[in-house]
Amino acid sequence: MKKLHIKKGDTVFVNAGNDKGKTGKVLAVYPEKDRVIVEGINMVSKHTKPNSKNPQGGIVKQEAGIHVSNLQLIDPASGKPVKVTYKMDGDKKVRISKKSGEEIK
Repeated sequence: MKKLHIKKGDTVFVNAGNDKGKTGKVLAVYPEKDRVIVEGINMVSKHTKPNSKNPQGGIVKQEAGIHVSNLQLIDPASGKPVKVTYKMDGDKKVRISKKSGEEIK
């Protein structure tokens, strides 16, 4: 299975596409497709049939996947987008911000 530099719960910066410049929280990660769903980013209109959850049916706005290459992780220390490197901490692999050198949790 593929590993991505972004995990669920991270705050990310969009550096390409229609939502360029926006930030949001990661809701889901799909490593097999290299896609991520980010809160409030890449909103699409989906037509739904009436069901128990939505008895009226109609058009619903929801987030669609965005390719992981169009995202950058936000450094918790500085609040700016950064590149990520990895370091072994004992037997554990940890993410490190290239700019500040601090661990990203």
